[in-house]
Amino acid sequence: MRNDRPVPGPPGADGVAPWLAERLFDRRLVLLTGPLTGGSASQAAASLLTLDALGTEPVQLHLSAPEGDLNAAFAVVDAIDAMRCELHATVTGEAGGAAVAILAAAHRRLAYRHARIRLAEPRSASVSGTADEVASAAGRYLRELEELAVRLAEVTGQPRSRVETDLSTGRILTAAEALDYGLVDEVVGGVRGE
Repeated sequence: MRNDRPVPGPPGADGVAPWLAERLFDRRLVLLTGPLTGGSASQAAASLLTLDALGTEPVQLHLSAPEGDLNAAFAVVDAIDAMRCELHATVTGEAGGAAVAILAAAHRRLAYRHARIRLAEPRSASVSGTADEVASAAGRYLRELEELAVRLAEVTGQPRSRVETDLSTGRILTAAEALDYGLVDEVVGGVRGE
């Protein structure tokens, strides 16, 4: 049943035809694809918070962001944490680096059978300035990286030391391995052999 009051279209539906973006938004589905930047994170956060304000049914986030900025990821994480309704995130392609923080923040985490999750330290934004400014930025980055490791350890039940090792080595998990690791709750479409 469609509501007659105007509903804002989904911000951040870059690369998606407007009619499709509107239909996805009506179905409470947000796409977050490509490199995670401040702009794409702001648009995704705005979409999530708008859908949260429009109803209490779960919101779906389809995630395929192989790399990105950790500050941008935490902007989306903060929006997810502020939502009243549940967020169900599905990895549709590859989620890696900073995007893993978004996956970890979801209430329900899923992955398509051929999805990949890359546990890797996100790249830090290039910083210029005085030595003190560079040192300060490095300190902030290390605190954010620690926050990512702690959250992943809490969500997965893995020891923090293992999570930190996996992040530093860039471990890549298949959907089935992510399920065993505790990073996803379900593999969409099942895993062959089950």
